[in-house]
Amino acid sequence: MAAKLRVLVDANVALDVLAKREPHYQSAAAVWALAEQGEFEAFLAAHSVTTLHYLLAKHLDYQQANLTMTKLLQVFHAAPVDQEVILKALALGWKDFEDAVQMAAALNSQVHYLVTRNPKDFKDGLVQVLQPGDLLALFSAS
Repeated sequence: MAAKLRVLVDANVALDVLAKREPHYQSAAAVWALAEQGEFEAFLAAHSVTTLHYLLAKHLDYQQANLTMTKLLQVFHAAPVDQEVILKALALGWKDFEDAVQMAAALNSQVHYLVTRNPKDFKDGLVQVLQPGDLLALFSAS
């Protein structure tokens, strides 16, 4: 039996759903729905979880942010961001350190795809980078 598909979702895609940001909401919500249905093992980098909580707490309140994050973590696993991940990210030498940490977390979590709205920010092909629509196309083709 083949290993289950593993996907790390960039914070911008999760935020598209949480904030219902158009024009990206529909495709991001469809990716989220596939994760909820167990079509793939879904991850968010641990530092994305803290960033999302911060943003939600600013726009909702702390209690609502906690509730939302608890629900989010029923769908997504937190991909660890530890010393090893940070050192890998630094070694990448990328201009955008946060993107480097996303990639290093994806590498350490052994995901098949990193899904983001900003594929140009992720170079080197260490993990295949897809936009939400590209991931959806993979599922509609199978």
